[in-house]
Amino acid sequence: MSLPEAQFRRLTAAEPPLVNVGCGEDMEMGELARLIAEIVGFSGKLVFDSSKPDGSPRKLLDISLLNSLGWKPMIPLRRGVESVYEEFSASACARGTP
Repeated sequence: MSLPEAQFRRLTAAEPPLVNVGCGEDMEMGELARLIAEIVGFSGKLVFDSSKPDGSPRKLLDISLLNSLGWKPMIPLRRGVESVYEEFSASACARGTP
């Protein structure tokens, strides 16, 4: 993520402007929802209605472009979600939002 902007643009000039960033590992959406609930301290019940699927039940980002540039994920998903939640919580507290 610290690649200088000019170098990034040079390396990706022939590619579409959007680049997937992910870990390249598959995870069921329900599993991700349970992980997030655990991290944020949600103690309610998660309800999934499989009779009305909405979108893909799984999401797997193709990170081959980033890998070809030498980038590899260094933060496990759990730690990344924890970090984002900590930053969000700190920002909300700073704004006086509960």
